[in-house]
Amino acid sequence: MKKVTLLILLSLCFFLVFSLIYAQEAPKAPKAPAPAKAKYMGSLACKGCHNFEKTTGKQYDKWASSRHATAYKTLASEESKKIAAGMKIDDPLKSEKCLKCHTTGYAAKAEEKGLKYDINEGVSCEGCHGAGEKYLPRKVMTDPKLSKDAGLVMPTEKECKVCHNPESPTYKEFKFAEAWKIIDHSIPKTK
Repeated sequence: MKKVTLLILLSLCFFLVFSLIYAQEAPKAPKAPAPAKAKYMGSLACKGCHNFEKTTGKQYDKWASSRHATAYKTLASEESKKIAAGMKIDDPLKSEKCLKCHTTGYAAKAEEKGLKYDINEGVSCEGCHGAGEKYLPRKVMTDPKLSKDAGLVMPTEKECKVCHNPESPTYKEFKFAEAWKIIDHSIPKTK
């Protein structure tokens, strides 16, 4: 009986040791690569679908006539140069302190900018809605879940306050509801 017990114990020990060794040497599943960043495609890429009165309420034209669209250009004004000088900024058109809120994708690498990306667009569609390369295809854009999964952002007050905050040298109290009325470009409701 002692021999059988000893044999069972040795077998269990052998099994445990072998299991531990095998578990450590077992191949691990490869990690999925991090998703590539989407490219900034530029507002002209949005215009083709987002500028019809009945279906999209001429969203592109609303943006193009907004202060967001001219945000970068304002940095070249004499007033902006005076403000910049007061902040010890040599050129507001080149300063990260200014560009982070007056442009879209200013810090993106060249390979993260599509062919139509243009810094002169100021705070473009993608400044609020996220880099558009992956949600741009019509098949994705027309499906709310797919477009959200592909990076489309539906901005809230929180996203607006990234720039509309006391850090801005020209800050005035930000009232989201009032600001939204000015920039509102919701898709028109169909009858």
